[in-house]
Formats: sequence, structure tokens, C-alpha cells
Amino acid sequence: MNIFSRFGPTLLIAIAICAISGLYVLGGGIWLGLLGGSFYYMIAGVALLVTAFLLLRGRQEALIVYAIFLIGTMVWAVSEVGFDFWALAPRGDILVPIGILLLLPAVTRHLGPPGNAGRFSLGAAVVAAIVVVVVALTQDPQDVAGALPPVAQNAPTPGDAGEMPDEDWQAYGRTEFGDRFSPLKQITPANVSKLKVAWTFRTGDMRGPGDPGETTDEVTPIKIRDTVYLCSPHQILFALDAATGKMRWKFDPKIVHNPTFQHLTCRGVSYHEAKADDAAAPTECAQRIFLPTNDGRLFALDAHSGERCHGFGNDGEIDLKDGMTVKTAGFYEPTSPPVVTDTMVIVSGAVTDNYSTNEPSGVTRGFDVNTGELKWAFDPGNPDPNEMPSEQHHFVPNSPNSWITASYDPKLDLVYIPMGVQTPDIWGGNRNADAERYASSIVALNASTGKLAWSYQTVHHDLWDMDIPSQPSLVDIRNAEGEIIPTLYAPAKTGNIFVLDRRNGKLVVPAPERPVPQGAAPGDHLSATQPFSELTFRPKKNLTDADMWGGTMFDQLICRIMFHQLRYEGPFTPPSLQGTLVFPGNLGMFEWGGLAVDPVRQVAIANPIAIPFVSTLIPRGPNNPATPDKSLPSGSESGVQPQFGAPFGVDLHPFLSPLGLPCKQPAWGYMSGIDLRTNKIVWKHRNGTIRDSAPLPLPFKMGVPSLGGPLTTAGGVAFLTSTLDYYIRAYDVTTGQQLWQDRLPAGGQSTPMSYSVNGRQFIVTADGGHGSFGTKLGDYVVAYSLPE
Repeated sequence: MNIFSRFGPTLLIAIAICAISGLYVLGGGIWLGLLGGSFYYMIAGVALLVTAFLLLRGRQEALIVYAIFLIGTMVWAVSEVGFDFWALAPRGDILVPIGILLLLPAVTRHLGPPGNAGRFSLGAAVVAAIVVVVVALTQDPQDVAGALPPVAQNAPTPGDAGEMPDEDWQAYGRTEFGDRFSPLKQITPANVSKLKVAWTFRTGDMRGPGDPGETTDEVTPIKIRDTVYLCSPHQILFALDAATGKMRWKFDPKIVHNPTFQHLTCRGVSYHEAKADDAAAPTECAQRIFLPTNDGRLFALDAHSGERCHGFGNDGEIDLKDGMTVKTAGFYEPTSPPVVTDTMVIVSGAVTDNYSTNEPSGVTRGFDVNTGELKWAFDPGNPDPNEMPSEQHHFVPNSPNSWITASYDPKLDLVYIPMGVQTPDIWGGNRNADAERYASSIVALNASTGKLAWSYQTVHHDLWDMDIPSQPSLVDIRNAEGEIIPTLYAPAKTGNIFVLDRRNGKLVVPAPERPVPQGAAPGDHLSATQPFSELTFRPKKNLTDADMWGGTMFDQLICRIMFHQLRYEGPFTPPSLQGTLVFPGNLGMFEWGGLAVDPVRQVAIANPIAIPFVSTLIPRGPNNPATPDKSLPSGSESGVQPQFGAPFGVDLHPFLSPLGLPCKQPAWGYMSGIDLRTNKIVWKHRNGTIRDSAPLPLPFKMGVPSLGGPLTTAGGVAFLTSTLDYYIRAYDVTTGQQLWQDRLPAGGQSTPMSYSVNGRQFIVTADGGHGSFGTKLGDYVVAYSLPE
């Protein structure tokens, strides 16, 4: 009698699966146990091997052993993660099918006595496991249900009210307050499901073979009267008819770029209209568009024709590298639109991160809005930050920079600069006091003079790139005592939202200093404490190996082992040679999209994300020189970064399993509503599916990351396009429930905006994808409206 006739092929397969799985899980479980992790996997390995042995002996006790093991697994799984379906899935998605396999007659008929006890026991265990799954599908422990309040009778008049007609969107955040709020009300929760594509425009600007990996389409268009203005990744400026999307003109700055650029993106343009009584206003270009370019220039163009404003700078452009000691193309990149006041255009810019200790300055400058003449400078690395450039003085190399748009309060004449950190971001042993004082801070400057009004630091001695990544939102809040507080909300990568009185920088919501992990890498140091805002999306507890995830128990086990091999003691665990788990990760819980604030209703909409990163310092050696050789930046902010001039390079990457899945369990992205009167998170829901990131287009709503920000409207509807899947979605502002979605032609890693023409409200989104985020690239601008 051969082995196939004795056992049958199905039983042999079952034996092999149990034996191989048992050996793998036992070996990995011993390794995990030695690292201080869960002992479950050792027990699981033994149970699988005992099951395989008893199956090989033809004993029905195999089914009883497996039943006990399966029930034990369910108890253990629920005790670790509760009834969270996606967290439970890898703990049972292999074991339950094995249990079903063992119940097949092709297996059980080869097993001897005792009677039906084995089949009954295992059948009951499988049913119990299925019940656990069904219960988990009906609830979500991560979900926060609630309702934001309606408009209050005593709501203060928004500080930016009347700055523009309701039907326009004249700045990156609609106004310089950065609230991303449209006062239009035509689209409501009752009719949003009727939205249809009104027009589509294609820029023709696609990523080419000589472009960097970080080629992205992140633009938020602006709209003035009957024209929409937007820029594409190569900073080509388009003017479109707002009603039809037909192109009126375009301007190509013909930027100089190459694959070493860390960014090739344009988040938007800015607008200025000369006042009728402004004697200094030019006769030409009374209405002008300001276009920043990634090769370090600023253009002023006539809003009607796209022609250069010849009286501005050098024939309509300024070289922003003037005054710098480092002028290499791509090392200084103004990727975000400048702030424009009545008299100034205020420009900041990104610098190449983690390449060397000799980078361009992060100076912020104020230029005359009409002539382009440099009026003031704020160089945060200079002992005198307002020192102007001259033949004897250049801006300080490597001073902290600001890479996203600032906000502006015209009544206070203050501009609020969200600051980054001196590069290299992950090493700070050679930073001096001047480089530290404004890093990762909100800096309030007098917009007319550049003089410091106040500053507030959100991270001390930042070694994690936990800067202020988005435009602060300005909103006037009526507090419980009835006093109106002119407030600033600054979302940080840490997940904290710092709430400040924008007159003086005093905290409105407490942010106490708390002790943080110590033990810096050799030659560096750490702050003993960091501020933790009480309005925050940061995790309520540190990650443990129970939070590790995978597509199966096998890669989940690997993630648990990897977790214990890394240094991790919670937020602000310092970078290390061992490798440090950084959570919130380098993308942050907030990115450049910021908040959408309804200043009338006194609420905000947020889209926080949750993806850990790994940061590993690399000592200098033969293949890791201390100073630049002939190499240039890699064109990416992840992977190995040289940090020339520092004692270490660094390897930065998301914390992923060998299968490329996040090692932290879902959700990885949410939509959330905040009551600004109480500064409480009222609702929070998973957002987005894995349809466009999984091998099969499965629309599982796990909650995926997003890059871009929300839009909210007075009609009570919020919109978001920036998720890893290709959708525009509408949400009820009150509850956060999704009301509508539509498929986008490419990744929508941008922030939508809204305007109206002849009483018809439009929602407009740029959908060109994001190179390093991995979404589909394209060249689309899509406008939605209700049927006419």
C-alpha cells in the first residue's frame, strides 16, 4: 500500500501544511520569545507540529488538539486587539482555513476513533472563530462617533470675512487665513450625491525620464472672477475659464531640473490686485500672478495675458538664489505659493534634506509686491536674522527653512511662518544656538518689516524631522467666557495641534512639557522634555508587538521580531545605530494639507495618518565618506541619505513587512472632526480602501494614508481626494459619515477647492498622482457640480 492510498492527497497536504507552518512558527516564536515578545507563537508552533504528528498517525485526537489550539488563538487574539476585524485577520486567516481543511471528509475518513468527538470539537471551534469574525465585522473599536455642533447664534464674524467675494478662491487656503473653507452653500448633504463631472482639463505635463521620483501634482488652484489659475509639476502656469475649463493661456518658465531634485512639484500660485488708490501701483500688471519654481525663481505674470510683469525684478522674475552661498540647481526649491499682502510678496523655500551640512539658507524674504525689490529678510540661522545680504554678507548656509505656505493676518500685519529644522534632519550634534532657536517653530513676523513678533517652538532639538508641515489656520474663537480670541491652529507631524493666541504666541490649549526618552547617538544630545499639546491625534499609548500586523500570521511574526529588534520607547525615541522605530513616522500624522476650518461653525476637519518609519544611523566608513564626493542627491527623501559633514548617514524608510505591507495594524488614515470651542475630537472614522494598493482591486475600507488636505463648505459638506486610492469623497461635516464618492482618473494627492460661476458651485481637484507615494500619475484637473 503506497502513501497516497493510505493517507490520500488531501490528508497529506494537511499534514504538510501543519508541519511546515509549525516549524516556521516555532522557530520564529523562539526567536521572538528571546527578544521579549509574545510566547503565543512558540505554543502555536508546538500545537501545529503535534497536530501534524497525530494526523500522520491517523489519530482523530489531531482534530481535538487543533480545536483547543484554535479556541485558544481566538481568546488570545481578542485579548490583544479586541473585536477589530482587520487586526484579527492575520491571527486567523491561515488557521481557520486549516481548520476547515481538517474537517473535510477526505481528511477525517482516514482518522480513527474515538468516534465523532474530534469532528464535533473542531467544528465547534471553527464556528466559534467565525462568530468572532462576524462580531468583529459589525463594530470598529477605533471608530469615534459623534456630532459637531451647528452654527451658534453668537458665533464671531470670521476675521477674514469680506476679504473676497464668496464665489472666489483667491489664495492657497482661499484667504491668507489658511482655513480652506468655502462660504458657498449650494452643495449640501441632501444633494451632494448628484454631483457630476462638469469639465475636465488635461495639462499635458507628465513625468519624464529625467524627472526625480518625487514628481508630484499637489496643486490647489485659485479662482479670481471668471478665471482659474493652477500650476503643474514642471511649474507650467495655466489660466482656465472657470465655467468651462477651457484654457485661456499658459506660461512655461522652462525650469532647469534633473533626477537629483528632491521635489518636482508646485502646490499653487498667488494673486495680487493693486488697490485703486495705490499711487505706487504700476499701470501694467495691476492684477498679477506669482509663480515660484523649483529651480529657485519667482515670476510675476499679468493675470489677464500671462505676459511677464516687466517692472518686477529682472523682466518679471527674481533669482531667489541671490545672497546664497550654495546655488546648485535643486538645492533650494520654493514648492509652495508665497504670501501676498498689499505691499509685500513673502517667499520661503525648501532645501535638500539630509544631503550635507552645507545647504542653501532657509531665509524668508519680503519683496516689494510691485517692483520685486528685496525689502527685508529673516534668516533664522543668523545671530541678527534681519541682516540684509551684501558683498560682505551672505545668508547663513543651512539655516532652518520653511517649505510650506505661511498664513497672514492683515489686521495685525503678522505673517506666521511654519518652520522646519536645520538639515541634516536626523543629526544635530553640530547645531549652534542660532540654528536651534527657531527650528520646528511657529515664527510670527511683522509682514512689512520682517521683525520678529514672537515664536513658539513645537519640538526642541528636532532629530526626527517633526517640523510644522502645513499652513497654520487662523480663526477667531469665542471662548466659554464670551471673549473672542484671535487663534492660530498649527498641526504638527507629531500629531499635536498647537493652539496659540496669534497676537502674542501664548498657548490657548495647554501643551505641557513632558520627559522623553534619552540616550542620543555619540556626539549628539537631546532635550529632556518636549511639549505635548492637549489637542492631539498622537497615539494614546506606545506601540507594542500586539500592534504589529501582516497579511498572514507568518509576516506578522516577522514584523513582531523586527519591532523588538528596533529601539522604541515611544514618541521622540532618538535615532540610533541599532535602528529606531519612529512613530508618528517621518510623513507625520499631519502633512502639508493642514486643517479645513469652518470659522462660522467653529469646527475643523482633519485627515491624520499613522505610518511608522525606521531611522537607522550609518557610521562613516570606506563606502560612506564624510564629505561630498561626486555624488548628488538621490531625488528622494527616503532610503539612504548621506548627511555629508555629519558623523553618520541615515537610512529612512516606512516600517514594512517582507511582503511590503505596513507592520503596524490598520487603520493608517482617518477623517476627523474637531469642535474648536472645546478643542475636542468629536468624531473620527477610518477613511479609504486598499483598492489601488493591493494585488487585487479589493475595496476593503481599512483606512489608508492620504497626502493632501480637506476642504469644508458652509453647505455642511467636506471633501477629500488625497487617499492612496483614487477617489474624491464627500462627508457630512456634522457626523463625518461618507455621503458620496467618485472614481478619479489618477492619484488625487492634492487639496480640492470650491468656487461658483453664475450661482453654480464647483468642486475642483487636481489629479496627477504622486511619484514617491506610488499612486497613478496623470495630468488631470476635474471639476464637479450639480446638474444645471
